[in-house]
Order: sequence, then structure tokens, then C-alpha cells
Amino acid sequence: MEVFMRHLIHVNDLSDNEVGQILKNAFAYKRGETPKTLKDKKVITTFFENSTRTLSSFEMAVKNLGGEVIRLDVSRSSTSKGETLRDTAANLNAMRPDAIVIRHSTAGAGYFLIPKVSCPIINGGDGAHSHPTQALLDLMTLLESFQSLEGKRIAIVGDIKNSRVANSNIALLPRFGAELLLVAPPHFLPQTSLPTTSNLQDAIEQCDAIISLRTQTERHDLQTYGSLQDYADDFCLTMERIGDKKLVIMHPGPVHRNIDISDFVLDDPRSKVLEQVQNGVFMRMAVMDFFINHQ
Repeated sequence: MEVFMRHLIHVNDLSDNEVGQILKNAFAYKRGETPKTLKDKKVITTFFENSTRTLSSFEMAVKNLGGEVIRLDVSRSSTSKGETLRDTAANLNAMRPDAIVIRHSTAGAGYFLIPKVSCPIINGGDGAHSHPTQALLDLMTLLESFQSLEGKRIAIVGDIKNSRVANSNIALLPRFGAELLLVAPPHFLPQTSLPTTSNLQDAIEQCDAIISLRTQTERHDLQTYGSLQDYADDFCLTMERIGDKKLVIMHPGPVHRNIDISDFVLDDPRSKVLEQVQNGVFMRMAVMDFFINHQ
């Protein structure tokens, strides 16, 4: 009898109840409960794009639960010799891993691997498409601050059109009651039915939390701002702009300091950027346990 294998490519691969269970486990891990549920399990990480936080976070998550990580060095792998992504997946799968974590510059790359593998594929970010574990850790961080997102208004600020983080948060946060406001210059906005504005100050006044994004300059076909400083003049979160407003301030990283968020705001207690990094490990522990052990 063939076993149906589940993968995490998009946040909609999880039901609300499943997200709730993963959150419950992530919070338990944060309280210090770390059962070695991945003992004797092997996870391959294959990152075709540079990463500091996400790659380290996944690898630490697996090791915290007693698992073993095998990192594919893409620069030295056969993909650099012209091997296709599907052939790479088939060869990795032949080594019998318990899961493969992939990051790739091509949107939907994880979907190409699914027919070639017999273990879960976990998406660590694919182009401008999706970054499900980032949205899950953002949800965790917001719930720590608010307990519930019902009626909370959250602004997503920046290069929304080119952001996989924005796409994933737009798909996930409203499922848990959040009201979203997209804040960006018109050329950074996708087609959307969500409310939008290009006035950051107005957004600050009416929102409970702000998720700032990095300008995805590597995904721009043409330069869309005269300079990053011109962008910062309109959309950088500064102390002058936030004043004494009660806010939760977040960013998926890496932060362009004084372009996305000022040095002073990053050091402010309202900034939860480092909490997001910390929560990322616990959330990815919960995700890896779920997909490896609870299929």
C-alpha cells in the first residue's frame, strides 16, 4: 500500500488545526522541552541561494531534536556541472534521507522535486513565491505579543511584490484573525484585494504591528528607485516616525540598516527581530518533527 507523502511548500499545505499543533510544540520547545524525536533521522539541506538565518536555523533545529544534518555544498555539487534539479533530487533521495530542506531562486522549485523523492520536501524559500516557515515563526512571534490576532491590524511594509515572506504572511496571518495593510510605493505592490497605502506614517498610526521587508534589489529587472536612500526617506522605520506608539516591529532579515529600519529602532524594545530568529529554531523544530514523524 502506497503511503501518501506530505510536503511543506506553501503555508496552505497545513490546515489551521495542524498549524495550531505545530505552534503548540514550538512553544513547548521554547519552554525547554526538547525530546530527541529525530534520533537516527537524517536531513539533507540543499540551499541554492545564500542564507545565514534560515540554513543555520534548520540545521540547529534538527540537531536539537537529536537528528543528523548533511549539508549539500551546492558550489561543489554536480548541479554546478549542469545536473538538473530533478536529477539532484533523485540522487539525494537514493541516499534515503528522512527529509530534504531546499532553498532555490526559482519559484515553485520544491514542486519539481516531489515526483522524484520518497521523503518530505520542506521549502526554505523559493524565489518570490513562498517561505512557509518564516510565516509560521512570524505568527509565533506575533502571538507571543498579542495572545490572539483577532482584530489586530498588521502592516507589511516594503518590496511586497518581490517578497516570498510577504506572500506567505498574506496567506497565513488572516487565517488567524489578522487584518493586513500593505504599505509600499505603487511599483512594489502586487495586484491585491487587501487595503494598501503609500503613506507609512498613516499606517503606523492605525496598526498594532509592522513587518518591514528588505528591498529585493536582486529580483528587480530595472532599478525602481533613484537610490535606496530615496526609498528610505519614504519607508524607513525611524524613531521620529514611530514616536511612543505601542507597536510590535518585525523583519525577516537580513535588515538593510537605516534603509528598512533605523539603528535606533532595531535597538528599541519594540523590535522583535532577534526574537524572530530565536523563534525560528523552535518553529523549525516543530515543523521537522511534524513532517518526519507525523505523516
